[in-house]
Amino acid sequence: MTEVTFLGRGGQGAFTTSRILGAAASLYENKFALSFPSFGPERRGAPVFAYTKIDTVPIRNRSQCEYSDYIVVLDESLYDENLHKKLKPHGKIILNTPKEKSSPDIICFDATKVAQEYLGTAITNTAMLSVLVANTGLVSKDSLLAAIKYDMPLRIASKNQKLAQYIFTLTKGVGL
Repeated sequence: MTEVTFLGRGGQGAFTTSRILGAAASLYENKFALSFPSFGPERRGAPVFAYTKIDTVPIRNRSQCEYSDYIVVLDESLYDENLHKKLKPHGKIILNTPKEKSSPDIICFDATKVAQEYLGTAITNTAMLSVLVANTGLVSKDSLLAAIKYDMPLRIASKNQKLAQYIFTLTKGVGL
């Protein structure tokens, strides 16, 4: 089973991202997927974890991911060295940052810059999901694009699809 944790702040789309990845896997790739959020009573701006589990067999374990194959950090201010302890062996952290980190288990990408350019806002969830998918092949590019269209309102789906396609051209051969 592949387990992905998304870490963002309320309003940044961590759960939306988790849901899109799950839809891409289950609706377009004949896999089983489970996605769910975890947050407290706080709302916008508070840390939010969202999880996606993907497998070729039904997923019975509905608990949070204790250890993840990938941790996608939408907001650099939420990055903490302790996240490395939550990775499975050979796991990776995909971090939204313009900086480079000197760690073999971190992939850095400036999703804020790309989101501003394509969406006109610093909401980085689709950009970071695209970096994950482009580097891992968890689902195909076509499945991701279809899931974006399926999950998002039409007025923003097309912009997000263009952003995702652009990310695939940037991340070819980078990262994992």
